[in-house]
Amino acid sequence: MSSQLQQAMAARVERGEVPGLLALVARGDDVLVETAGVTEFGGPVPIRRDTPFHITSMTKPVLAAVTMMLAEDDALDLEQPVTHFLPELAGQRVLARPDAPLDETVPLARPITVEDLLTFTLGFGQLIGPGGDIDPPFPIVRAWRELGLQLAEPEPRTVHEPDEWIRRFGSLPLIHQPGETWMYNTGTLVLGVLLARAAGKPLGELLHERVFAPLGMTSTGFWLPAERIAQVPPHYLGDGSGPPARQTGEPAEAWTRPPVFPSGSAGLLSTADDYLAFARLLLQGGVHGGTRLLSERSVAAMTTNRLSPEQIEGGGFFLGGSGWGYGLAVTVRADEVSAPGRYGWAGGYGTDWFTDPREGLIFILLSQVSDLLWNGALTELGQLAYGAVGERPGEA
Repeated sequence: MSSQLQQAMAARVERGEVPGLLALVARGDDVLVETAGVTEFGGPVPIRRDTPFHITSMTKPVLAAVTMMLAEDDALDLEQPVTHFLPELAGQRVLARPDAPLDETVPLARPITVEDLLTFTLGFGQLIGPGGDIDPPFPIVRAWRELGLQLAEPEPRTVHEPDEWIRRFGSLPLIHQPGETWMYNTGTLVLGVLLARAAGKPLGELLHERVFAPLGMTSTGFWLPAERIAQVPPHYLGDGSGPPARQTGEPAEAWTRPPVFPSGSAGLLSTADDYLAFARLLLQGGVHGGTRLLSERSVAAMTTNRLSPEQIEGGGFFLGGSGWGYGLAVTVRADEVSAPGRYGWAGGYGTDWFTDPREGLIFILLSQVSDLLWNGALTELGQLAYGAVGERPGEA
């Protein structure tokens, strides 16, 4: 007999919202994996447990965890100005207002710190315009696009190597003073460059050494072998007027080799079981298989809200009323899915992860249809995850 979760997934496939999707629910040693549908509309290949996906912004929590590992090694300090590793940013000033010409600036009130990158309060990121539109045609938006910084969409990936990317970013003024305003996405792009310099190795090697290899995440990386890339479902996006349309991304072969600029914001591919290993690392307080990879204190720091109510409100639909810790969202009030304290993050191509530490529950949802992020699927399937597997801690 299929679960309510599987029935709800199958219903969305039957309605043509998605060609297929995968859900994983874990509580303790109990793991339920449900799949429905196929990898592409009209295609013959079913979604399988080991199907790899572009997890896009689910990359961010992984980057945050590695940052905390390097901090524990004293390779960096969260209160440290980022210019220690990124001298290209030393001359930045701040726009007089977000829509100001690039030469209308004021001095920095204080330096950007590593923690500002983790909390997305460095003073730069995606803009929400007066009418709610994303990245309106302000001078600063036109400038970052002309520089080819790729600060929003995961594809096409930037053609600039990290040193050139950070040089170009440093030529721009900030939009807000550091520590003032939560702004999405740019923090972990800058952080990826900083971590590689702090560790003295490329970002992909660093993530493999500190996270993927220890956790056995063999199908996770900024690139995968050609036979695995061939299994990645295509990306779909709807415009509200009909079924989701297939999007033209980079050629598949581009993902079979290391990228010029590994995106710490949205560059990873992964599978449900690989990401479960990472989620369990955090739920278990930084321990995997009896080995401590991250301190309990660091996990607590990552999964604690760092924003003020005003900053949360300013995050608009990106945050949706949630707070933000280090590289991930933290619910600060009860919602339709759970009590406060749930943490995790979604990916723009239609992926999602949350952990509820009070319930000992991990939920991972993988698709490549962006519409799932706003059509109610995350709420419906997230609710059903709570009854899908195991008993709550303390229940007989």
